[in-house]
Amino acid sequence: MFILICLCSWSLAGVFSESVSVMEEESLTLNTGVTEMQHDDLILWTFGPLLIAKINGKDNKREFYDEKFRDRLKLNNQTGSLTITNTRTTDSGLYTVTSSRIEMPLNTLNIIVYAHLPVPVISSMSSQNLSSSGSTTSKCSLLCSVVNVSDVSLSWYKGNSLLSSISVSDLSRSVYLHLECLDDSYSCVVNNPISNQTQHLNNTQLCQPCSDFIHCCGPTEAVIRLALSALVGVVAVAVLVYDIRPRHLQQRREQTSPSNSE
Repeated sequence: MFILICLCSWSLAGVFSESVSVMEEESLTLNTGVTEMQHDDLILWTFGPLLIAKINGKDNKREFYDEKFRDRLKLNNQTGSLTITNTRTTDSGLYTVTSSRIEMPLNTLNIIVYAHLPVPVISSMSSQNLSSSGSTTSKCSLLCSVVNVSDVSLSWYKGNSLLSSISVSDLSRSVYLHLECLDDSYSCVVNNPISNQTQHLNNTQLCQPCSDFIHCCGPTEAVIRLALSALVGVVAVAVLVYDIRPRHLQQRREQTSPSNSE
């Protein structure tokens, strides 16, 4: 039973991997999971199917193989841990460390290296609208965009409240978010799981102040405001009718009372 449990544990260790995230240009150390190498041990590191480094416990001899990691790999002579310096996004992938003394891998790590995020760019788009009266009105909208990004979210915020967001897993073109009804409390944020960049909106520099809320706001908000205005009007009329009707009834009673008939 003990042997069976050990075999199951080794099998699970080979299936599951630890996920580690890091920003590019940072250093990252991948641990073997052992505190000290044995004298007869040979530690090997692979990146995907490729052997990239090994260290011999007998003479601490280190060897590096993949040119992609040229001068960026270091091996610890006590534990066999691997350090990657000046990480790049192309370093993302599955790393496995094995020992010549153990059949199953000592450790597997899924590394994700994120690129530095650009600051979002906010730009204005003006358009001319023809109203029902025949007059022309201007409408200003803002776009928030980022270029050449992947695994990010791009979001509009009003203060701390999220208004809209879009997620991008892989992109080599611009991502745009549209915004209307503007003031200085808005900001555009691009973020990945470990970092973010924010651009705050200075509305007065990009758009002229709106003089008509229907032209300032998008159609949804305009419809909501008109519906509220109509509801207020209906309530006001109902109150007025309710107030006038009792007065009219009172006048009719006074006209038909006995004293008036005499």
